Amino acid sequence: MPTPAQEIARRRTFAIISHPDAGKTTLTEKFLLYGNAIHLAGSVTARKNQRATASDWMELEKQRGISISSTVLQFDYNGFAVNLLDTPGHKDFSEDTYRVLTAVDAVVMVIDAAKGIEAQTRKLFEVCRRRGVPIFTFMNKCDRPTRNALELLDELEQVLGLQSSPVIWPLGNGPSFRGVFDRRSREVHLFERTPGGKYQAPVNVTSLEDDFVRTKLDDYTFDQVREQLDMLDGAGHPFDLAAVRAGQQTPVYFGSAVNNFGIQLLLDGFLKDSIPPQPHKSVSIQNPKSGIEDRIVPVDYPKFSAFVFKIQANMDPRHRDRIAFVRICSGKFERDMMVTHQRTGKTMRLSSSHKLFGQERETVDEAWPGDVIGLVGHSEFGIGDTLTEDKTIYYDEIPRFPPEVFTFIANPSPADAKKFRAGLDQLLQEGVVQSITLRAGMTTSTLLAAVGVLQFEVVQWRLQSEYNAESRLDPAPWSVMKWLAAAEPGQPAPDTSRLLTPSGVAFGTDKLGQTVALFPSEWTMRYFAEKNADVKLHDLPLEQKG
Repeated sequence: MPTPAQEIARRRTFAIISHPDAGKTTLTEKFLLYGNAIHLAGSVTARKNQRATASDWMELEKQRGISISSTVLQFDYNGFAVNLLDTPGHKDFSEDTYRVLTAVDAVVMVIDAAKGIEAQTRKLFEVCRRRGVPIFTFMNKCDRPTRNALELLDELEQVLGLQSSPVIWPLGNGPSFRGVFDRRSREVHLFERTPGGKYQAPVNVTSLEDDFVRTKLDDYTFDQVREQLDMLDGAGHPFDLAAVRAGQQTPVYFGSAVNNFGIQLLLDGFLKDSIPPQPHKSVSIQNPKSGIEDRIVPVDYPKFSAFVFKIQANMDPRHRDRIAFVRICSGKFERDMMVTHQRTGKTMRLSSSHKLFGQERETVDEAWPGDVIGLVGHSEFGIGDTLTEDKTIYYDEIPRFPPEVFTFIANPSPADAKKFRAGLDQLLQEGVVQSITLRAGMTTSTLLAAVGVLQFEVVQWRLQSEYNAESRLDPAPWSVMKWLAAAEPGQPAPDTSRLLTPSGVAFGTDKLGQTVALFPSEWTMRYFAEKNADVKLHDLPLEQKG
Protein backbone atom coordinates (compact mmCIF):
# COMPACT_ATOMS: atom_id res chain seq x y z
CA MET A 1 0.00 0.00 0.00
CA PRO A 2 1.40 3.42 -0.95
CA THR A 3 1.92 5.84 1.92
CA PRO A 4 0.04 9.17 2.01
CA ALA A 5 3.25 10.94 0.98
CA GLN A 6 3.62 8.64 -2.04
CA GLU A 7 -0.03 9.17 -3.05
CA ILE A 8 0.38 12.95 -2.91
CA ALA A 9 3.73 12.88 -4.77
CA ARG A 10 2.26 11.07 -7.76
CA ARG A 11 -0.60 13.59 -8.24
CA ARG A 12 -0.42 16.10 -11.09
CA THR A 13 -3.22 18.67 -11.34
CA PHE A 14 -3.07 21.00 -14.32
CA ALA A 15 -5.07 22.95 -16.89
CA ILE A 16 -4.54 23.56 -20.58
CA ILE A 17 -4.93 27.19 -21.67
CA SER A 18 -4.90 28.74 -25.13
CA HIS A 19 -6.50 31.18 -27.52
CA PRO A 20 -9.52 29.64 -29.33
CA ASP A 21 -8.59 27.29 -32.20
CA ALA A 22 -4.98 26.85 -31.09
CA GLY A 23 -5.70 23.14 -30.55
CA LYS A 24 -6.39 22.92 -26.80
CA THR A 25 -9.31 20.49 -26.99
CA THR A 26 -7.48 18.31 -29.53
CA LEU A 27 -4.44 18.15 -27.25
CA THR A 28 -6.70 17.22 -24.33
CA GLU A 29 -8.11 14.31 -26.32
CA LYS A 30 -4.64 13.04 -27.24
CA PHE A 31 -3.51 13.16 -23.59
CA LEU A 32 -6.51 10.98 -22.77
CA LEU A 33 -5.41 8.43 -25.37
CA TYR A 34 -2.19 7.87 -23.44
CA GLY A 35 -4.14 7.37 -20.23
CA ASN A 36 -6.33 4.79 -22.01
CA ALA A 37 -9.21 7.05 -21.02
CA ILE A 38 -10.74 6.93 -24.50
CA HIS A 39 -10.03 4.61 -27.39
CA LEU A 40 -10.64 7.04 -30.22
CA ALA A 41 -9.62 10.68 -30.34
CA GLY A 42 -12.77 12.67 -31.00
CA SER A 43 -13.15 15.86 -32.95
CA VAL A 44 -14.86 19.09 -31.93
CA THR A 45 -16.30 19.23 -35.41
CA ALA A 46 -17.49 15.63 -34.93
CA ARG A 47 -16.56 13.87 -38.15
CA LYS A 48 -19.01 11.27 -39.28
CA ASN A 49 -18.88 8.04 -37.26
CA GLN A 50 -16.62 9.62 -34.62
CA ARG A 51 -17.75 10.43 -31.11
CA ALA A 52 -17.73 14.04 -29.91
CA THR A 53 -14.94 15.02 -27.56
CA ALA A 54 -15.25 13.76 -24.02
CA SER A 55 -14.46 17.17 -22.61
CA ASP A 56 -17.07 19.18 -24.57
CA TRP A 57 -20.22 17.54 -23.19
CA MET A 58 -22.77 20.32 -23.36
CA GLU A 59 -24.96 20.20 -26.48
CA LEU A 60 -24.37 23.89 -27.17
CA GLU A 61 -20.61 23.24 -27.17
CA LYS A 62 -21.04 20.57 -29.84
CA GLN A 63 -23.15 22.94 -31.96
CA ARG A 64 -20.66 25.79 -31.68
CA GLY A 65 -17.46 23.71 -31.75
CA ILE A 66 -16.06 25.56 -28.71
CA SER A 67 -15.57 24.73 -25.05
CA ILE A 68 -18.04 26.67 -22.88
CA SER A 69 -17.68 25.09 -19.45
CA SER A 70 -14.67 23.72 -17.64
CA THR A 71 -14.49 19.95 -17.28
CA VAL A 72 -12.40 17.64 -15.10
CA LEU A 73 -10.80 14.61 -16.74
CA GLN A 74 -8.96 12.11 -14.55
CA PHE A 75 -6.75 9.21 -15.56
CA ASP A 76 -3.65 7.24 -14.53
CA TYR A 77 -0.56 7.31 -16.72
CA ASN A 78 2.91 5.93 -16.13
CA GLY A 79 2.49 5.83 -12.35
CA PHE A 80 0.98 9.34 -12.13
CA ALA A 81 -2.59 10.16 -11.08
CA VAL A 82 -3.52 12.97 -13.48
CA ASN A 83 -6.24 15.57 -12.87
CA LEU A 84 -6.64 17.47 -16.14
CA LEU A 85 -8.93 20.50 -16.07
CA ASP A 86 -10.14 21.39 -19.55
CA THR A 87 -11.09 25.06 -19.76
CA PRO A 88 -12.96 27.31 -22.20
CA GLY A 89 -10.70 29.11 -24.66
CA HIS A 90 -13.18 31.74 -25.82
CA LYS A 91 -12.66 35.10 -24.10
CA ASP A 92 -16.36 35.38 -23.23
CA PHE A 93 -15.93 32.46 -20.81
CA SER A 94 -12.61 33.53 -19.33
CA GLU A 95 -14.15 34.05 -15.87
CA ASP A 96 -14.76 30.30 -15.62
CA THR A 97 -11.17 29.67 -16.69
CA TYR A 98 -9.78 32.15 -14.13
CA ARG A 99 -11.56 30.28 -11.34
CA VAL A 100 -10.29 26.92 -12.55
CA LEU A 101 -6.71 28.22 -12.51
CA THR A 102 -6.97 28.60 -8.71
CA ALA A 103 -7.33 24.81 -8.46
CA VAL A 104 -4.27 23.73 -10.50
CA ASP A 105 -0.56 23.40 -9.73
CA ALA A 106 0.71 23.85 -13.30
CA VAL A 107 -0.45 24.86 -16.79
CA VAL A 108 0.20 23.72 -20.35
CA MET A 109 -0.03 26.74 -22.68
CA VAL A 110 -0.90 25.84 -26.29
CA ILE A 111 0.21 28.26 -29.02
CA ASP A 112 -0.59 28.03 -32.73
CA ALA A 113 2.90 28.06 -34.25
CA ALA A 114 1.60 29.94 -37.30
CA LYS A 115 0.03 32.76 -35.27
CA GLY A 116 2.16 33.04 -32.15
CA ILE A 117 0.84 34.55 -28.94
CA GLU A 118 -2.76 35.78 -29.26
CA ALA A 119 -4.87 38.02 -27.05
CA GLN A 120 -6.59 35.39 -24.92
CA THR A 121 -3.32 33.53 -24.36
CA ARG A 122 -1.82 36.74 -22.97
CA LYS A 123 -4.76 37.31 -20.59
CA LEU A 124 -4.68 33.77 -19.24
CA PHE A 125 -0.90 33.87 -18.91
CA GLU A 126 -1.17 36.99 -16.72
CA VAL A 127 -3.53 35.16 -14.37
CA CYS A 128 -1.04 32.27 -14.13
CA ARG A 129 1.90 34.58 -13.55
CA ARG A 130 0.12 36.38 -10.69
CA ARG A 131 -0.21 33.02 -8.95
CA GLY A 132 3.33 31.89 -9.82
CA VAL A 133 2.02 28.77 -11.61
CA PRO A 134 4.64 26.79 -13.62
CA ILE A 135 3.91 27.03 -17.36
CA PHE A 136 4.85 24.49 -20.03
CA THR A 137 4.53 25.68 -23.65
CA PHE A 138 3.43 23.56 -26.61
CA MET A 139 3.89 25.07 -30.09
CA ASN A 140 1.15 23.31 -32.05
CA LYS A 141 0.38 22.68 -35.75
CA CYS A 142 4.00 22.23 -36.87
CA ASP A 143 2.75 20.07 -39.75
CA ARG A 144 1.35 23.30 -41.27
CA PRO A 145 3.38 26.35 -42.34
CA THR A 146 4.56 28.13 -39.18
CA ARG A 147 6.54 31.15 -38.11
CA ASN A 148 10.27 30.80 -37.58
CA ALA A 149 10.83 28.77 -34.40
CA LEU A 150 13.41 31.21 -33.05
CA GLU A 151 10.95 34.10 -33.59
CA LEU A 152 8.36 32.22 -31.54
CA LEU A 153 10.82 31.86 -28.67
CA ASP A 154 11.70 35.54 -28.90
CA GLU A 155 8.02 36.46 -28.76
CA LEU A 156 7.57 34.40 -25.57
CA GLU A 157 10.30 36.45 -23.95
CA GLN A 158 9.33 39.85 -25.37
CA VAL A 159 5.54 39.69 -25.02
CA LEU A 160 5.18 37.53 -21.91
CA GLY A 161 8.49 38.33 -20.25
CA LEU A 162 9.00 34.62 -19.74
CA GLN A 163 12.39 32.97 -20.16
CA SER A 164 12.11 30.06 -22.62
CA SER A 165 14.14 26.88 -22.86
CA PRO A 166 13.29 24.58 -25.80
CA VAL A 167 13.26 20.91 -24.86
CA ILE A 168 11.93 19.65 -28.20
CA TRP A 169 12.95 21.39 -31.47
CA PRO A 170 11.13 21.11 -34.84
CA LEU A 171 12.82 19.74 -37.94
CA GLY A 172 11.32 21.97 -40.64
CA ASN A 173 7.73 23.23 -40.78
CA GLY A 174 4.61 22.73 -42.86
CA PRO A 175 5.28 20.52 -45.92
CA SER A 176 8.96 20.20 -44.93
CA PHE A 177 8.20 19.18 -41.31
CA ARG A 178 9.95 15.85 -40.74
CA GLY A 179 9.97 15.45 -36.97
CA VAL A 180 11.49 16.85 -33.79
CA PHE A 181 14.83 16.76 -32.00
CA ASP A 182 14.97 16.07 -28.25
CA ARG A 183 17.73 18.37 -26.98
CA ARG A 184 18.11 16.48 -23.71
CA SER A 185 18.34 12.92 -25.01
CA ARG A 186 19.94 14.08 -28.34
CA GLU A 187 17.45 11.90 -30.22
CA VAL A 188 15.45 12.52 -33.39
CA HIS A 189 11.80 11.53 -33.59
CA LEU A 190 10.70 11.32 -37.21
CA PHE A 191 7.17 12.22 -38.23
CA GLU A 192 5.24 9.99 -40.62
CA ARG A 193 1.76 11.03 -41.66
CA THR A 194 -1.07 8.57 -41.06
CA PRO A 195 -4.65 8.96 -42.35
CA GLY A 196 -6.93 10.70 -39.84
CA GLY A 197 -4.31 10.92 -37.11
CA LYS A 198 -6.43 8.68 -34.91
CA TYR A 199 -3.68 6.76 -33.17
CA GLN A 200 -0.09 7.29 -32.16
CA ALA A 201 1.95 8.13 -35.24
CA PRO A 202 4.85 5.76 -36.03
CA VAL A 203 8.09 7.16 -34.64
CA ASN A 204 11.67 6.17 -35.45
CA VAL A 205 14.36 7.31 -33.05
CA THR A 206 17.94 7.91 -34.18
CA SER A 207 20.55 10.65 -33.76
CA LEU A 208 20.63 13.89 -35.78
CA GLU A 209 23.85 12.81 -37.57
CA ASP A 210 22.40 9.49 -38.67
CA ASP A 211 22.46 8.90 -42.45
CA PHE A 212 18.78 7.90 -42.35
CA VAL A 213 17.84 11.26 -40.77
CA ARG A 214 19.95 13.08 -43.34
CA THR A 215 18.02 11.44 -46.20
CA LYS A 216 14.72 12.55 -44.63
CA LEU A 217 15.65 16.26 -44.53
CA ASP A 218 16.30 18.44 -47.58
CA ASP A 219 19.52 20.45 -47.59
CA TYR A 220 17.83 23.74 -46.62
CA THR A 221 15.95 22.22 -43.66
CA PHE A 222 19.00 20.30 -42.44
CA ASP A 223 21.26 23.36 -42.58
CA GLN A 224 18.63 25.56 -40.93
CA VAL A 225 18.08 23.09 -38.08
CA ARG A 226 21.83 22.70 -37.47
CA GLU A 227 22.23 26.49 -37.39
CA GLN A 228 19.29 26.95 -35.01
CA LEU A 229 20.48 24.25 -32.63
CA ASP A 230 24.02 25.65 -32.58
CA MET A 231 22.55 29.06 -31.72
CA LEU A 232 20.44 27.62 -28.91
CA ASP A 233 23.36 25.63 -27.50
CA GLY A 234 25.54 28.74 -27.54
CA ALA A 235 23.16 31.55 -26.60
CA GLY A 236 19.91 29.94 -25.41
CA HIS A 237 18.77 29.56 -21.81
CA PRO A 238 19.86 26.23 -20.33
CA PHE A 239 17.02 24.20 -18.85
CA ASP A 240 16.61 25.20 -15.18
CA LEU A 241 14.16 22.98 -13.30
CA ALA A 242 14.05 25.29 -10.26
CA ALA A 243 13.20 28.28 -12.49
CA VAL A 244 10.49 26.23 -14.26
CA ARG A 245 8.86 25.24 -10.99
CA ALA A 246 9.02 28.86 -9.80
CA GLY A 247 7.14 30.00 -12.91
CA GLN A 248 10.14 31.95 -14.24
CA GLN A 249 11.11 29.70 -17.15
CA THR A 250 8.93 27.74 -19.58
CA PRO A 251 10.07 24.51 -21.24
CA VAL A 252 9.03 24.67 -24.91
CA TYR A 253 7.83 21.69 -26.96
CA PHE A 254 6.93 21.52 -30.66
CA GLY A 255 4.56 19.09 -32.38
CA SER A 256 1.17 18.48 -33.94
CA ALA A 257 -1.76 17.58 -31.72
CA VAL A 258 -4.12 16.60 -34.54
CA ASN A 259 -1.54 14.10 -35.86
CA ASN A 260 -0.61 13.01 -32.35
CA PHE A 261 3.03 13.85 -32.95
CA GLY A 262 5.22 15.04 -30.09
CA ILE A 263 2.36 14.57 -27.63
CA GLN A 264 3.97 11.73 -25.69
CA LEU A 265 7.20 13.73 -25.44
CA LEU A 266 5.21 16.65 -24.02
CA LEU A 267 3.20 14.50 -21.59
CA ASP A 268 6.22 12.57 -20.32
CA GLY A 269 8.31 15.74 -19.95
CA PHE A 270 5.51 17.63 -18.24
CA LEU A 271 4.76 14.90 -15.68
CA LYS A 272 8.47 14.49 -14.90
CA ASP A 273 9.27 18.20 -14.52
CA SER A 274 6.06 19.68 -13.12
CA ILE A 275 5.31 19.91 -9.42
CA PRO A 276 3.17 17.72 -7.16
CA PRO A 277 0.32 19.33 -5.19
CA GLN A 278 1.32 22.57 -3.51
CA PRO A 279 0.27 24.00 -0.11
CA HIS A 280 -2.53 26.56 0.04
CA LYS A 281 -2.96 29.63 2.21
CA SER A 282 -5.57 29.72 4.95
CA VAL A 283 -6.69 33.28 5.73
CA SER A 284 -7.64 34.66 9.13
CA ILE A 285 -11.32 34.26 9.89
CA GLN A 286 -13.10 37.56 10.53
CA ASN A 287 -13.45 37.08 14.26
CA PRO A 288 -11.20 39.19 16.55
CA LYS A 289 -11.59 36.71 19.39
CA SER A 290 -10.48 33.70 17.37
CA GLY A 291 -6.82 34.68 17.27
CA ILE A 292 -6.50 32.81 13.95
CA GLU A 293 -3.94 34.29 11.58
CA ASP A 294 -2.98 33.69 7.97
CA ARG A 295 -0.97 30.51 7.56
CA ILE A 296 0.13 28.01 4.95
CA VAL A 297 -1.59 24.61 5.17
CA PRO A 298 0.92 21.92 4.09
CA VAL A 299 -0.35 19.16 1.79
CA ASP A 300 0.66 16.52 4.35
CA TYR A 301 -1.40 18.17 7.11
CA PRO A 302 -3.44 15.21 8.44
CA LYS A 303 -6.85 16.89 8.61
CA PHE A 304 -8.97 17.14 5.45
CA SER A 305 -9.53 20.55 3.85
CA ALA A 306 -10.71 21.61 0.39
CA PHE A 307 -12.40 24.45 -1.47
CA VAL A 308 -15.16 24.63 -4.09
CA PHE A 309 -13.96 26.24 -7.34
CA LYS A 310 -16.84 25.44 -9.68
CA ILE A 311 -20.51 24.45 -9.58
CA GLN A 312 -22.36 22.88 -12.49
CA ALA A 313 -26.02 21.91 -12.63
CA ASN A 314 -27.68 19.35 -14.89
CA MET A 315 -24.52 17.61 -16.15
CA ASP A 316 -26.80 14.57 -16.07
CA PRO A 317 -30.14 15.85 -17.48
CA ARG A 318 -31.89 12.64 -16.41
CA HIS A 319 -31.37 13.44 -12.74
CA ARG A 320 -31.47 17.27 -12.70
CA ASP A 321 -28.61 17.20 -10.23
CA ARG A 322 -26.00 19.71 -9.18
CA ILE A 323 -22.30 19.01 -8.79
CA ALA A 324 -19.69 20.99 -6.86
CA PHE A 325 -16.11 20.64 -8.09
CA VAL A 326 -13.77 20.51 -5.08
CA ARG A 327 -9.97 20.77 -4.96
CA ILE A 328 -8.51 18.81 -2.03
CA CYS A 329 -5.73 20.74 -0.26
CA SER A 330 -4.83 18.56 2.74
CA GLY A 331 -5.69 15.33 4.50
CA LYS A 332 -7.38 12.28 3.04
CA PHE A 333 -10.92 12.38 1.64
CA GLU A 334 -13.07 9.40 2.55
CA ARG A 335 -16.64 8.96 1.40
CA ASP A 336 -19.23 9.60 4.14
CA MET A 337 -16.76 11.68 6.17
CA MET A 338 -18.10 14.57 8.25
CA VAL A 339 -16.78 18.09 7.54
CA THR A 340 -17.56 21.68 8.48
CA HIS A 341 -18.97 23.96 5.79
CA GLN A 342 -17.15 27.11 6.92
CA ARG A 343 -19.48 29.72 5.41
CA THR A 344 -22.55 28.40 7.25
CA GLY A 345 -20.78 26.69 10.17
CA LYS A 346 -22.84 23.54 9.55
CA THR A 347 -21.48 20.02 9.84
CA MET A 348 -22.34 17.78 6.91
CA ARG A 349 -21.67 14.33 5.52
CA LEU A 350 -19.91 14.03 2.13
CA SER A 351 -21.58 10.91 0.83
CA SER A 352 -22.28 11.37 -2.88
CA SER A 353 -18.70 11.78 -4.12
CA HIS A 354 -17.56 11.12 -7.66
CA LYS A 355 -14.47 10.79 -9.79
CA LEU A 356 -15.14 12.69 -12.99
CA PHE A 357 -14.56 12.15 -16.66
CA GLY A 358 -16.32 14.91 -18.57
CA GLN A 359 -20.02 14.10 -18.22
CA GLU A 360 -19.37 10.57 -16.96
CA ARG A 361 -18.72 9.81 -13.31
CA GLU A 362 -18.00 6.97 -10.94
CA THR A 363 -18.21 6.81 -7.15
CA VAL A 364 -14.94 7.60 -5.39
CA ASP A 365 -14.28 6.28 -1.88
CA GLU A 366 -11.00 8.06 -1.19
CA ALA A 367 -8.94 10.91 -2.64
CA TRP A 368 -5.79 12.84 -1.79
CA PRO A 369 -4.45 16.41 -1.94
CA GLY A 370 -4.27 17.51 -5.55
CA ASP A 371 -7.32 15.48 -6.57
CA VAL A 372 -10.49 17.10 -7.84
CA ILE A 373 -13.72 15.37 -6.88
CA GLY A 374 -17.37 16.09 -7.56
CA LEU A 375 -19.87 16.35 -4.72
CA VAL A 376 -23.48 15.91 -5.79
CA GLY A 377 -26.62 17.29 -4.21
CA HIS A 378 -25.40 20.00 -1.83
CA SER A 379 -27.50 23.03 -2.76
CA GLU A 380 -25.89 25.11 -0.01
CA PHE A 381 -22.40 24.95 -1.55
CA GLY A 382 -21.19 28.08 -3.32
CA ILE A 383 -18.07 28.93 -5.32
CA GLY A 384 -15.15 29.60 -2.97
CA ASP A 385 -16.60 27.69 0.01
CA THR A 386 -14.21 25.88 2.36
CA LEU A 387 -14.91 22.31 3.54
CA THR A 388 -12.71 21.13 6.38
CA GLU A 389 -12.20 18.90 9.44
CA ASP A 390 -10.18 21.73 11.02
CA LYS A 391 -12.38 24.73 11.82
CA THR A 392 -9.37 27.07 11.85
CA ILE A 393 -8.79 26.57 8.09
CA TYR A 394 -10.49 29.05 5.79
CA TYR A 395 -9.51 29.34 2.12
CA ASP A 396 -10.14 32.50 0.08
CA GLU A 397 -8.93 31.34 -3.32
CA ILE A 398 -11.56 32.48 -5.81
CA PRO A 399 -11.18 35.98 -7.27
CA ARG A 400 -14.07 37.95 -8.75
CA PHE A 401 -13.68 39.89 -11.98
CA PRO A 402 -15.13 43.16 -13.23
CA PRO A 403 -17.88 42.58 -15.81
CA GLU A 404 -17.62 44.18 -19.24
CA VAL A 405 -21.14 43.64 -20.66
CA PHE A 406 -24.62 44.08 -19.16
CA THR A 407 -28.17 43.05 -20.09
CA PHE A 408 -31.61 42.78 -18.52
CA ILE A 409 -33.23 39.37 -18.50
CA ALA A 410 -36.99 38.90 -18.11
CA ASN A 411 -39.55 36.14 -18.30
CA PRO A 412 -42.01 36.79 -21.17
CA SER A 413 -44.33 33.97 -20.06
CA PRO A 414 -46.02 34.40 -16.63
CA ALA A 415 -46.87 30.68 -16.62
CA ASP A 416 -43.14 29.90 -16.56
CA ALA A 417 -42.34 32.30 -13.71
CA LYS A 418 -41.50 29.61 -11.16
CA LYS A 419 -39.30 27.60 -13.56
CA PHE A 420 -37.61 30.78 -14.80
CA ARG A 421 -36.77 31.96 -11.28
CA ALA A 422 -35.51 28.52 -10.16
CA GLY A 423 -33.32 28.18 -13.25
CA LEU A 424 -31.92 31.70 -13.03
CA ASP A 425 -31.15 31.34 -9.31
CA GLN A 426 -29.26 28.11 -10.02
CA LEU A 427 -27.21 29.63 -12.86
CA LEU A 428 -26.35 32.65 -10.70
CA GLN A 429 -25.18 30.35 -7.91
CA GLU A 430 -22.97 28.52 -10.43
CA GLY A 431 -21.36 31.83 -11.31
CA VAL A 432 -22.24 31.56 -15.02
CA VAL A 433 -22.99 35.30 -14.83
CA GLN A 434 -23.27 37.91 -12.06
CA SER A 435 -26.43 39.76 -11.09
CA ILE A 436 -26.59 43.36 -9.93
CA THR A 437 -29.42 44.61 -7.73
CA LEU A 438 -30.28 48.13 -8.89
CA ARG A 439 -31.54 50.85 -6.60
CA ALA A 440 -35.23 50.41 -5.72
CA GLY A 441 -37.73 51.51 -8.33
CA MET A 442 -35.45 51.38 -11.38
CA THR A 443 -36.75 48.13 -12.92
CA THR A 444 -38.37 44.81 -12.07
CA SER A 445 -36.11 42.90 -14.49
CA THR A 446 -32.89 41.25 -13.32
CA LEU A 447 -29.69 42.95 -14.45
CA LEU A 448 -27.04 40.45 -15.53
CA ALA A 449 -23.34 41.28 -15.83
CA ALA A 450 -20.64 39.17 -17.50
CA VAL A 451 -17.17 39.21 -18.99
CA GLY A 452 -18.50 38.37 -22.47
CA VAL A 453 -21.84 38.43 -24.31
CA LEU A 454 -21.79 34.70 -25.12
CA GLN A 455 -22.32 34.05 -21.41
CA PHE A 456 -25.81 35.56 -21.79
CA GLU A 457 -26.53 33.22 -24.69
CA VAL A 458 -25.54 30.25 -22.52
CA VAL A 459 -27.92 31.46 -19.78
CA GLN A 460 -30.83 31.64 -22.25
CA TRP A 461 -29.98 28.29 -23.82
CA ARG A 462 -29.71 26.52 -20.47
CA LEU A 463 -32.91 28.10 -19.12
CA GLN A 464 -34.74 26.73 -22.15
CA SER A 465 -33.09 23.30 -22.40
CA GLU A 466 -32.73 22.46 -18.71
CA TYR A 467 -35.71 24.26 -17.15
CA ASN A 468 -38.05 24.65 -20.14
CA ALA A 469 -38.29 28.36 -19.36
CA GLU A 470 -38.28 31.08 -21.98
CA SER A 471 -36.42 34.33 -21.43
CA ARG A 472 -35.95 37.70 -23.11
CA LEU A 473 -32.78 39.81 -23.12
CA ASP A 474 -33.05 43.59 -23.25
CA PRO A 475 -29.98 45.79 -23.77
CA ALA A 476 -28.68 47.71 -20.76
CA PRO A 477 -27.23 51.20 -21.33
CA TRP A 478 -24.00 50.72 -19.34
CA SER A 479 -20.52 49.65 -20.40
CA VAL A 480 -18.41 50.25 -17.27
CA MET A 481 -18.87 49.10 -13.66
CA LYS A 482 -16.83 50.22 -10.63
CA TRP A 483 -16.98 49.38 -6.93
CA LEU A 484 -17.46 52.40 -4.65
CA ALA A 485 -15.67 53.12 -1.39
CA ALA A 486 -14.80 56.16 0.70
CA ALA A 487 -11.62 57.94 -0.41
CA GLU A 488 -10.18 57.69 3.11
CA PRO A 489 -9.79 54.30 4.86
CA GLY A 490 -12.08 53.86 7.84
CA GLN A 491 -14.72 56.27 6.51
CA PRO A 492 -18.31 55.04 6.01
CA ALA A 493 -19.44 53.93 2.56
CA PRO A 494 -20.54 56.81 0.29
CA ASP A 495 -24.18 57.91 0.42
CA THR A 496 -25.06 57.65 -3.27
CA SER A 497 -28.08 59.96 -2.87
CA ARG A 498 -25.71 62.84 -2.04
CA LEU A 499 -23.32 62.37 -4.95
CA LEU A 500 -23.18 64.60 -8.02
CA THR A 501 -24.34 62.12 -10.60
CA PRO A 502 -24.20 62.70 -14.40
CA SER A 503 -27.08 61.57 -16.58
CA GLY A 504 -27.17 57.82 -17.26
CA VAL A 505 -25.26 56.72 -14.14
CA ALA A 506 -26.95 54.10 -11.94
CA PHE A 507 -26.13 52.57 -8.56
CA GLY A 508 -26.70 49.10 -7.21
CA THR A 509 -25.19 46.31 -5.11
CA ASP A 510 -23.36 43.12 -6.04
CA LYS A 511 -24.00 39.66 -4.56
CA LEU A 512 -22.01 40.55 -1.43
CA GLY A 513 -23.95 43.76 -0.89
CA GLN A 514 -21.08 46.02 -1.98
CA THR A 515 -22.07 49.28 -3.69
CA VAL A 516 -21.37 49.53 -7.43
CA ALA A 517 -21.75 52.34 -9.93
CA LEU A 518 -22.71 51.72 -13.58
CA PHE A 519 -21.56 54.17 -16.25
CA PRO A 520 -22.64 54.56 -19.89
CA SER A 521 -19.07 55.33 -20.97
CA GLU A 522 -15.48 55.84 -19.81
CA TRP A 523 -15.97 59.61 -20.23
CA THR A 524 -18.96 59.60 -17.86
CA MET A 525 -16.97 57.58 -15.35
CA ARG A 526 -14.06 60.06 -15.42
CA TYR A 527 -16.45 63.03 -15.07
CA PHE A 528 -18.12 61.38 -12.07
CA ALA A 529 -14.74 60.74 -10.42
CA GLU A 530 -13.72 64.36 -10.98
CA LYS A 531 -16.91 65.75 -9.43
CA ASN A 532 -16.91 63.35 -6.45
CA ALA A 533 -13.36 63.50 -5.13
CA ASP A 534 -14.35 62.04 -1.75
CA VAL A 535 -15.37 58.77 -3.45
CA LYS A 536 -12.91 56.10 -4.57
CA LEU A 537 -13.69 53.97 -7.65
CA HIS A 538 -12.20 50.48 -7.69
CA ASP A 539 -11.69 48.19 -10.69
CA LEU A 540 -11.93 45.08 -8.51
CA PRO A 541 -14.29 44.07 -5.69
CA LEU A 542 -13.34 45.68 -2.39
CA GLU A 543 -12.07 42.43 -0.85
CA GLN A 544 -9.48 42.21 -3.67
CA LYS A 545 -8.44 45.82 -4.08
CA GLY A 546 -5.24 45.31 -2.11
